[in-house]
Amino acid sequence: MRIVPLLAACAVGVCLHSGVAQAQIQLIIPWPAGGGTDIIGRLIQPVLAEELGGQLLIRNVGGATGTIGTAEVVRAKPDGATLLLTSMAAIVIQPSFRANAPYRADQLAPVCLIAEAPATLMTPKNSGIRSIEDIAARARAAPGQVPYASGGVGGLGHLAMTAMTRALGIEMNHIPYRGSGDSILAMQQGTVQMLTAEANLVQQYGMHAIAVFAERRSPDTPDAPTLREQGHDLVFPLWTGIFAPAHTPEATLARLDTACGRTLGTPSVVEGMTRAAHPIRYLGRQEFTRYVQAETAKYAELIRASGLGQVD
Repeated sequence: MRIVPLLAACAVGVCLHSGVAQAQIQLIIPWPAGGGTDIIGRLIQPVLAEELGGQLLIRNVGGATGTIGTAEVVRAKPDGATLLLTSMAAIVIQPSFRANAPYRADQLAPVCLIAEAPATLMTPKNSGIRSIEDIAARARAAPGQVPYASGGVGGLGHLAMTAMTRALGIEMNHIPYRGSGDSILAMQQGTVQMLTAEANLVQQYGMHAIAVFAERRSPDTPDAPTLREQGHDLVFPLWTGIFAPAHTPEATLARLDTACGRTLGTPSVVEGMTRAAHPIRYLGRQEFTRYVQAETAKYAELIRASGLGQVD
């Protein structure tokens, strides 16, 4: 029996007994299977389970732009046995966007940042859309009719596209889905023509990357210009991290963070994340907490200034 995983398992509130029982930790992903966050979860699951010394059970609880599964974690017992793996929209956008949000960002304890990549605007290769100018031309020819997908109302894809249409002075038809996996399926079926989401979907599903909402071009899509290059200062990083319920003991959070850092440094995880085009960016608990606070304030102001928030 490995001593370090055993101690880690005890630290999250479930000890092993004579090698018979195993710690069972539930990792809730508040998005449907097949999307970017789910892919990250499946990639880190076996190594993180080993680091935690027990079973790590993934459960997808999709819906309402990540808020259903996230709210479940907020309500969970703060003992480290229930964790959340999510992209940023459920944490730093939805509490400000929704008129009656079921939780606040500070009701979750950040554990670690896992990955960060620029939001990428993509289309099917047979769409005929190859540039921002193509999008603008189609939108001006049919105001409010050209459809685009997002992983949910008030998600990063929705906010990024709203910011872009405002910058271009056009109107488009927003069609929200339950996650990026469902959005990609809709694009493959020809229901919608564009999506802003994780860059890894471009390669995985054979899409065409039009632009990235970033400070610089992405090495994963080097031919896709930034919005800044095209005269629009629109930067929206898409990040994914692990959270626990608020009031989880500090010692437990520290041990979870240590397991996260060790997992992200494991060669098999590095290789898998690289292959899936999910750039690893690890931030430990303290730094990640400050990052989440800054992101929460940034999007709250963006939503207020743009008038995008839902009303009662």
